[in-house]
Amino acid sequence: METSSDSLKPCVSQPLGPKGAGLAEAGDGGTMLKASTAPSKPPRLVASRFAMLTRFHAGYFRISLALSGQALLWRTLSDRSMDPSALHPLVQSLPSAAFVLLWSLALLTLFALCVLYVARCVLRLPAVRAEFRHHVGMNYLFAPWISWLLLLQATPFLRPDAPSYHMLWWAFSLPILVLDVKVYGQWFTRGRKFLSMVANPASHMTVIANLMTARAAAKMGWHEGAVAMFAVGAAHYLVLFVTLYQRFLGSDSLPAMLRPVFFLFFAAPSMASLAWCSISMSFDTGCKMLFFLSLFLFASLVSRPTLFKRAMRRFSVAWWAYSFPLTLLALASAEYAQEVREPAASVLMLALAVLSVLVTLALMVFTALRPNDLLPHDDPFFAGTLPPRAS
Repeated sequence: METSSDSLKPCVSQPLGPKGAGLAEAGDGGTMLKASTAPSKPPRLVASRFAMLTRFHAGYFRISLALSGQALLWRTLSDRSMDPSALHPLVQSLPSAAFVLLWSLALLTLFALCVLYVARCVLRLPAVRAEFRHHVGMNYLFAPWISWLLLLQATPFLRPDAPSYHMLWWAFSLPILVLDVKVYGQWFTRGRKFLSMVANPASHMTVIANLMTARAAAKMGWHEGAVAMFAVGAAHYLVLFVTLYQRFLGSDSLPAMLRPVFFLFFAAPSMASLAWCSISMSFDTGCKMLFFLSLFLFASLVSRPTLFKRAMRRFSVAWWAYSFPLTLLALASAEYAQEVREPAASVLMLALAVLSVLVTLALMVFTALRPNDLLPHDDPFFAGTLPPRAS
């Protein structure tokens, strides 16, 4: 009896639930205890996976924006139709296999992010609804459709005049139109101070989405649709630009961790110059004005590194917001260099293109080395999109 009581001491010292205690009394302590505690592990594993879906949000589509933008940049710089005098020979010698690999990587990344977000919509619908009401999160719901349009324009497998190209354009553009009705409708129906309270640099995503749609429509030859989408984007860009420039009380609501989003200030005019260039079939004076505005805003931001000091203390997915605007600026500079055909313009284009590529490569390295930092528990974006708890 003493031996059997000693053998049960480790089991007695462990906390047992009501079910586990009953099983321990019914038979062999060690065997029954393992049987009672084993079923509790899978629910914990499933719960942890669901918790990841809760912390996942539309802001992670910054990664697909960066990679898809790089694919379009490489496609533009290696285009045989561009004037060789406006491009450096090294750019012309970019291997085609590398471009296809980059495009495939961007496609797989975007597809994986879309699958995760669909799972979030199914399993964490209250969090998605809260994201729709968040002043920053709502804007990044445009990001996946912008990414698809970027890949569509950069694809090496479809021509713009192909019927499948047109069908894909409609599939990626209709969600943008639906979101336009919701976002822009709120801007002029929710009161005179609504826009000044919710406007932030991330709001440029709504403008970029319309301009990207216009450029894709112009590439496939639909001039009227391109002009219509450009008009919607340009009109709301003027309103947004003035609102953010005046910095009304309450408009400075962006956490310090999300300061890289400020780079979208020069992404919008860069995208506008690209869209109008595709519509007018030339990089005319209007495109140059928008491009020079982008350069001015870019110089204004990079000359103030203290603005991003707190955001750079720890790696986060917000860092990916640096890449996409730089890529759009590099694309606009490539069109400008193609138009003016001057050495200074070519040097500027190469400098911006190299900077864009280096920033994207650095972000990929940081992401590979520090994957755990991509889903922090103190992400202000995640905290702001949590649904309210029931009391």
